[in-house]
Amino acid sequence: MSSSEVQVAALYRFARFDDPTALRAPLENVCQDVRGTILLAPEGINGTIAGSEAAIARVIDHIRALPGCADLEVKYSTAPKMPFYRTKIRLKREIVTMGQPDIDPLQDTGHYVAPRDWNALITDPDTVVIDTRNDYEVSIGSFPGAIDPKTQSFGEFPQWFRENRASVIAGKTKVAMFCTGGIRCEKSTAFLKAEGIDQVYHLQGGILKYLEDVPATESLWRGECFVFDQRVAVGPGLIVGTHSICHACRLPLNAVDRASPLYVQGVSCAACHGTRNDRERAGFAERQRQAELAQARGDAHFGARPMPEQPDFTDTETNER
Repeated sequence: MSSSEVQVAALYRFARFDDPTALRAPLENVCQDVRGTILLAPEGINGTIAGSEAAIARVIDHIRALPGCADLEVKYSTAPKMPFYRTKIRLKREIVTMGQPDIDPLQDTGHYVAPRDWNALITDPDTVVIDTRNDYEVSIGSFPGAIDPKTQSFGEFPQWFRENRASVIAGKTKVAMFCTGGIRCEKSTAFLKAEGIDQVYHLQGGILKYLEDVPATESLWRGECFVFDQRVAVGPGLIVGTHSICHACRLPLNAVDRASPLYVQGVSCAACHGTRNDRERAGFAERQRQAELAQARGDAHFGARPMPEQPDFTDTETNER
């Protein structure tokens, strides 16, 4: 990591927290030198933070000292500038919102598959591959042949599977699922096992770990991976990608999208053009003007809208990994 880069740490851990509220203030104290969002819930912790290596290390050490978090896994990457505007420690009912209270990832999940072994699994003709992310994430990158549930939130996944189970499985003996950082698959694989499917597998560490560990020459990934911060997307080696975000509808935009005559930076894109009234468009335009003025001064502009909701994060600004 160069001296001009910012370290980014994506993390989650399912654990038993009897009193998440009591964990909040100490965590806020140790997070004073980082930015990002961390979710606390009775089922564990989930978040993405950014800062210096030393500041990140202090936070990680603190989290690993929490009950059940000693084996916390962290996915590190870098950003050319701070990808978050502020720090938030939020109390939630779930660290990744699926809305299935009987599903407990600490009791039963699918089989973990290391990134280096993933290609062999998903190219096996007996395997059906499911992308558990939301439609706007899938739209900018996925594994070839993966089924897209076309969900807008992770909470829609159980109903989608129950309604499409026969056509999804279609005689296959194995189900392989993946998501951004692994957290959604902890619950989705547990859900499928509760539905009576035994041979369920998921990509350990998610797409982020795959892009980090698997060389581009061997990678089956196509496109970029959406992330829930101001980087918008990353590619092989976790290098910042080419997508930007529409600050009106918050969908990711590629170069073709930005070349559309309906795209106005900070105001609209082809997907949302015509869906806003004059007052809303004027508000977006003023926000964009203020953001540009802040950038010229070298200041952060806190009026920008948050990233799309995380699926798992159904609170988004945290990672929906």
